[in-house]
Amino acid sequence: MSFELGSPAYLYLLILIPIMLWYRYMRRKKVHAPVIYSDTGLVKRVRYRGGLWPRYISPILKSLALIAIIFALARPRFARTFEEVKTQGIDIILTLDVSGSMKAEDFKPQNRLYVAKEVIKEFVQERTDDRLGLVVFAAQAFTQCPLTLDHNVLINFL
Repeated sequence: MSFELGSPAYLYLLILIPIMLWYRYMRRKKVHAPVIYSDTGLVKRVRYRGGLWPRYISPILKSLALIAIIFALARPRFARTFEEVKTQGIDIILTLDVSGSMKAEDFKPQNRLYVAKEVIKEFVQERTDDRLGLVVFAAQAFTQCPLTLDHNVLINFL
């Protein structure tokens, strides 16, 4: 698998982030109008609540959020590669009874279902060029795994 972007043109929007930070910096540098009240007692009671949060951390977090949004717009994904496999084999559908009768412990200490799964695993590992599938049944039948050359998938479905 290889990494690719579905719409890489959206990454050009990353240019806006330094512009936005520069604009914010320039806006802070502006000289504000003088206080229109002449009472200095009122100014003494006002506390500065700035600190690091609004000055540095807030713009950084906003920029990181904007970067994440822009990156999401670029649609990152792992490209799937398909490989053509030419083999000569046969198609085999394995059926497995999963009803309550398979819980009988004929093969002490394991039950019938466990032993059947082990036999199927051994069988699957020997059939290298065949497409295998798995159907399980109890009262009704269900396709557990369609025909596949990937035998590890079938073993995992067991």
